[in-house]
Amino acid sequence: MDREFLIDLFADFGPVTLRRMFSGYGISVDGTNFALALRAGLYFRADEETIAQFEAEGCGPFQYQTRAKTVKVNSYWQLPARLFDDSEELAVWARLALGAAQRAALRKRPRKARAPAKKAMAKKAAVRKAAAKKPSARKERSARKRSS
Repeated sequence: MDREFLIDLFADFGPVTLRRMFSGYGISVDGTNFALALRAGLYFRADEETIAQFEAEGCGPFQYQTRAKTVKVNSYWQLPARLFDDSEELAVWARLALGAAQRAALRKRPRKARAPAKKAMAKKAAVRKAAAKKPSARKERSARKRSS
């Protein structure tokens, strides 16, 4: 799928941002990625609230093959082929996918907020540990005076 085709496809949904990704594009709105356009097709973000719709249409999750196995990515599901001809209904599905992506982002936020704090605490602990090993200048001077 080329860039112009995707922009036209999402015309009823609204303006989207396309970013080169893998063998296609990541499609986002306001920094939230909600779709993938790859050689294999168009995939929308899905979650427990929307997967049933994809299953009812006979669609499956995004999957790819490694040397050892087939990997299924249950957070992205292939868009029903009939929606390529119905841009109004595609816009409805796109809004649902954006909602799923936003819900996923909300669930991730608390974890990301804690990660920098752990790094900062680890850095402070390392500084304290190094300071404990290194004798202070005052202790060194008093030790030199005693030995003289």
